[in-house]
Parts: sequence; C-alpha cells; structure tokens
Amino acid sequence: MANPTTYFGWVMPTATDLVTDLPADFNIFGQGVDTSMQDLLGGTTGQVLSKASNTNMDFAWIEQDDSTLAFNAQTGTTYTLVLIDAANKLVTTSNASAVTVTVPPSVFAVGNTINVQSIGVGLTTFAQGAGVTITSTGASASAPILRARYSAATIICTASNVFTIVGDLA
Repeated sequence: MANPTTYFGWVMPTATDLVTDLPADFNIFGQGVDTSMQDLLGGTTGQVLSKASNTNMDFAWIEQDDSTLAFNAQTGTTYTLVLIDAANKLVTTSNASAVTVTVPPSVFAVGNTINVQSIGVGLTTFAQGAGVTITSTGASASAPILRARYSAATIICTASNVFTIVGDLA
C-alpha cells in the first residue's frame, strides 16, 4: 500500500492490494481520513471553524463574535482610516478643535463599512484621499461634516475608491 493521495497523503490501496488485503487496506485508508479530519469535529452553537495555523488541515473552533463592537479612539485633529477600522469597530473622534477623518484610496473593498462617531466638541469632517470619491447628503456632498457632538455616520465602500457616507450629517 504505497499510493498516497496528492493533497492529503492518505494511503490508498493499489490494484493488487484490493485483491489480497481489502479489509486491512480500507482500515488504513479510513484511519488516515479520520485523523486528518479530527479538527472538524466538535464545536458548539455560536462557534465557527477557523484556521489555527498555516499548516494544512489545522483548524480550531472559535467563538463567533459579531456582536461585540470594538473601539478605535482618536484624540488628534486628523486621522486616516485603516482597513482594521472596517472590522466591527466604531472610530470615535474626540478633540476640542475640528477633526478631519480622511478616507484613503486602495484600502477598502466594496461592501466594507466604517462607523464613525464624534464624541468631542470639535466637529468631524470627512475628507477624500487622492483618487477617492465621497458622496453624501451633507451640505458639501464630497466633504460632509458630522452635525454635532455625538453624531455618527457610516462610510460605505460602494465601488473601488468610491464611498457613500450616511448618518447625522450637516
């Protein structure tokens, strides 16, 4: 029995093995499949299967945590969004002076959303990075401003480098 499968290395019976040692060969093959798939067993309600390492077939069950919002607190007067801001986060801006949040080019994919809230007294303005187009219902459609302290908005990537901002805008 020296006939491993291409991707998983499971030992497969050869044509001559099937005639002479069929039960033993299938036992070896079955154990190979069972061993390589063992990480797929288990899990409970609310868990998802996730890669545990770069090793093939190395998985682990983890909690699916879509319900907990993480925060990215910004206290300066400028901030350029980063990809991780689209990962179930709320970017907060807090400064006594005006704050500019820049939407950069070539960072976000279509469907990504970024939530922003102004918690300081300085109003938050959204700015287009080079090559970025912003649309909104704000007084300046391409450079909307959060209306007041505690106003919030969602930035939605609708096409490559094209974003719509919806929320409490001035």
